[in-house]
Amino acid sequence: NLGMVSIEWQDGVALVRLGAEQNMVNGDFVDSINRALDEIEANPDAKALVTAGEGKFYSYGFDLEYIQSLGADGDAFLNRSRTLMARVMTFGFPTVAALNGHAFGAGAMFALVHDQRVARRDRGWFCFPEVDIGLRLHPFMLAFTRARLGDAVALEALTAGRRYDGEAAVAAVIASSSVADVELIAAAI
Repeated sequence: NLGMVSIEWQDGVALVRLGAEQNMVNGDFVDSINRALDEIEANPDAKALVTAGEGKFYSYGFDLEYIQSLGADGDAFLNRSRTLMARVMTFGFPTVAALNGHAFGAGAMFALVHDQRVARRDRGWFCFPEVDIGLRLHPFMLAFTRARLGDAVALEALTAGRRYDGEAAVAAVIASSSVADVELIAAAI
């Protein structure tokens, strides 16, 4: 049981479907992705990983209500989520995030830790809204974003909370390409 995600296999490429909801980063999200990664690593025919949401959202970021409900255990969960990010970043296969819709905050970071990103041309924003809601950035998030995107784009993304559509994400080198919805999964694969 993979929980909130499913895996479809296409010629050795594991397509991990995040779901049709907001795909908020909470305990179920972290556990489900980790179980999927375990299954992919155990498959001798696996060659690559593609993640994609369905509908309007790729991932809308941290589930703040869930984190607040954890009380003193909130820090432990944030560490688990960062461990998941590091796992995807160092995964033993090429990884691609197919950005079918909004990727905000921790959802944008989850996309960014993939080797490449393909954005949907007509829907979805890539955005770090932490500055708009008064949240501090973890040093890992700041350092990794600067390393992945370069100082100028990271500065704009993290301190201005800019929303990048598909074409703007390609121009800022956040995504490698921007395609129509019907082409998204094939382009990512």
